[in-house]
Amino acid sequence: MKQGLSSLVDLAKEIERQNDEKQDYMADTRSMSLSANGSIHLNMEGTNGDTMMLPVNATAARQMGDKVGIPAKYFDKMKENAPELLATNVNHWFATSPKKHLIRTLSGNVRAFLSDRYQRIDNVDVAQTILPVLLDEGQGLTIQSCDITESKMYIKAVMKSLQRDVKVGDTVEAGVWITNSEIGRGLFEVAPFIHRLICMNGQKVNDAKFGRRHVGGRTVVNENTYRVLTDETLRADDHAFLLKARDVVKAAFDEKLFEANVDKLRDTTERKLEGNPVKAIEVLGKSTGLLVGEQTGILRHLIEGADLSQYGVIQAVTRFSQDVESYDRASELEELGGKLVDLTEREWKPIAIAA
Repeated sequence: MKQGLSSLVDLAKEIERQNDEKQDYMADTRSMSLSANGSIHLNMEGTNGDTMMLPVNATAARQMGDKVGIPAKYFDKMKENAPELLATNVNHWFATSPKKHLIRTLSGNVRAFLSDRYQRIDNVDVAQTILPVLLDEGQGLTIQSCDITESKMYIKAVMKSLQRDVKVGDTVEAGVWITNSEIGRGLFEVAPFIHRLICMNGQKVNDAKFGRRHVGGRTVVNENTYRVLTDETLRADDHAFLLKARDVVKAAFDEKLFEANVDKLRDTTERKLEGNPVKAIEVLGKSTGLLVGEQTGILRHLIEGADLSQYGVIQAVTRFSQDVESYDRASELEELGGKLVDLTEREWKPIAIAA
């Protein structure tokens, strides 16, 4: 499993640091403009009537393009080759099709450009509710991996006392996957997680998850930019939701649920690769968007694992997740591993017989 921060304490410190350095603004596009002199900046009217010039990161820039209807490929082309034209385009739509947006900043940089319906579920709120469960010695949980990337927060915990063998000598243990994005790059989600001890692979269980989209009612604001203040009603609703999430974390270690998930893994050991393994990974890659280099790495682990079955392919994918540099991409591959477990006979067949 890909390792991020060294401990849950480090995760908590980073959550607190970011919480101290972030600010949110709700603004009408008529009160903002884009400038692109070497780098992209969003200019907004501040609460004191001054103008703030905030650097815009790549995620927020892409979200901005989506919101004004500029195709991603053309947006990136203008950003790279004609930044002044990009600013002109964006500012035209800001003025002629005004809308209110939530602008999320961190350390003075725009990190997200979101709808006014975006409902904040912040990492600090998740941590305050979930971490006490994970740190409770009575629960017997171990934090296997955790991180905060530019896009998401991840916590992956396991229960060493709840283990089963998929095959003789191939032991897995029950875990829980918790993830949240403060910038619109995914749901707040809690899902079961299976950790394989032989090679420390992990895979998300995708059909038993609990989560919430960051979408709520519109926030009513005046025409001026202002820092978003705490909305007690929304926070009370979020608190009730997070308390339910806390209960789901505990339920992720239900023995019957874990047994059912292990049985599904056992079934995959019986589905063999009947054709050419190289072609099988190519078919898998085309259907799941794997890059050529990723396909090569997965094929290498499949051959090294010497298990030409659906189970072997799953383990090759999740083992390769440890080789990629990005924690986000590693987690996507762990999620893909879980999706491969759920393939039906019909969905598995094109991979199995590829020649």
